[in-house]
Amino acid sequence: MFHPRSLVVCQIVLGLVVSLTAARAEEKGAKANPFYALANGVIDDKHPTPESQARMLEELGYDGISYSGVEDLPERLAALDRHGLKMFTLYVGANLDPDQPKHDPRLLDVIKQLKGRDTMIWLYVQSKKFKPSSVEGDPRAVEIIRELADAAKASGLSIALYPHTWFWIERVEDAVRVVKKVGRDNVGVTFNLCHWLRVDKPETLEERLSLARPYLLQVTVNGADDKGDWDKLIQPLDQGTFDVARLLKMLKKLGHTGPVGLQCYGVKGDKYENLKRSMAAWKRLSAME
Repeated sequence: MFHPRSLVVCQIVLGLVVSLTAARAEEKGAKANPFYALANGVIDDKHPTPESQARMLEELGYDGISYSGVEDLPERLAALDRHGLKMFTLYVGANLDPDQPKHDPRLLDVIKQLKGRDTMIWLYVQSKKFKPSSVEGDPRAVEIIRELADAAKASGLSIALYPHTWFWIERVEDAVRVVKKVGRDNVGVTFNLCHWLRVDKPETLEERLSLARPYLLQVTVNGADDKGDWDKLIQPLDQGTFDVARLLKMLKKLGHTGPVGLQCYGVKGDKYENLKRSMAAWKRLSAME
């Protein structure tokens, strides 16, 4: 005959098993990188409004979008909210030159409007006075980025520096150097596949990712060839000779669970079809072990 105490023990064990299974499932879900599209692959004549853009992204299974500039922010956010999507990043610039504004004067107010939304300020940095990658611009950059970081902190936001070919922060190494000097816990770096390929060599991939890892907040991917002009370096995710699966495996190995954005700048063809194909490729590539 089954003893009551045995029943209690079984119930406790069963409860522990269920809790452990749920915890593992939750952990597994937390490790999935959210996948979003940059607005340059979304906005066209067929999708001119934030509402039409959000509707398309929801239909195709994207988690959200990155917008450029501070215009139409309330409309964009409202459309995303209606479709259960997120604005992962807001792409804006800073300038180190004394005769230029440090940044869009509206940016500090926009940061306040984004409070509580976990949108990252995606910051590219330009200068005509300082050459790309030159350390002479560091003091000015640190001053500007700290100002923005403190404003972002008050709204619970982070800043991800965006290496961009021909800009002052051009390389992953530049972004890491500046982040270290800024010394704010809400400032990190971005790894952009296409810009890295433009200024670096494919064999440095693991080295650059390892360098960026302690500060890595954002990653952008796309289909690409190992070299060439932008039409070769930015393609739909199911095209190109570059091994994107290898990049994603490295990110998993390094423990990066942050968002991944789809770069679409200059990609020709129908945006809906491009996004549909890229989503299919993302599901296949990100599932590889």
